[in-house]
Amino acid sequence: MSSVLVVEDDQFVRSALIRHLTEATHTVRSVGTALEALREVAHHRFDVVILDLGLPDLDGAEALKMLRGITDVPVIIATARDDEAEIVRLLNDGADDYLTKPFSVEHLSARMTAVLRRSRATAGEAPADNVLRVGGLAIDPLRRRAELDGARLDLTRREFDLLAFLAGRPGVVVPRRELLAEVWQQSYGDDQTIDVHLSWLRRKLGETAAAPRYLHTLRGVGVKLEPPLAGPPR
Repeated sequence: MSSVLVVEDDQFVRSALIRHLTEATHTVRSVGTALEALREVAHHRFDVVILDLGLPDLDGAEALKMLRGITDVPVIIATARDDEAEIVRLLNDGADDYLTKPFSVEHLSARMTAVLRRSRATAGEAPADNVLRVGGLAIDPLRRRAELDGARLDLTRREFDLLAFLAGRPGVVVPRRELLAEVWQQSYGDDQTIDVHLSWLRRKLGETAAAPRYLHTLRGVGVKLEPPLAGPPR
């Protein structure tokens, strides 16, 4: 049994999904707008979100980006759109899977099972030697868990991916183009995206761009992660 959030404004489709998922012994909550969905994931823990793109208050693609800013919950996009470029964009923006409407409940169940299997597999215990350590940072890629000086870091999916990628290359200056390709899976993009995520990540590491401890930006070159230099005792 899983906890599912259905984000769908069409009452007929919404009711059908709730009925099917409930009959399959899942716990279901449902909302009809993007803002309600954001409130739900902020206050409740879900195993999977089924997200419609045609929401009345905000396009589902924008809602997905906002969801990814606060949670790593697997998201299955439910859409009547079949544009391949848009589907690729959605997957790059953090969607775990997608279904094109109309779809059968059996198809939905199969996709949910696959997404949940992948999600639970990455949450399993990882061997100790797979943990990346840089100074007081410990990053476990398989469990998607990061700690700083023994305290758990509350990171978004993209923040974790960025930190883990840099931690795998400690002391190496990674070009921004490589970060876009490896972390965002984009061959090109806006450097501001990297800057914003670095800023959020620095805040959670207790540092700033002006006074970095772990994350160092070399203007016009790239970014590197390295342990802080030992300073005089305070």
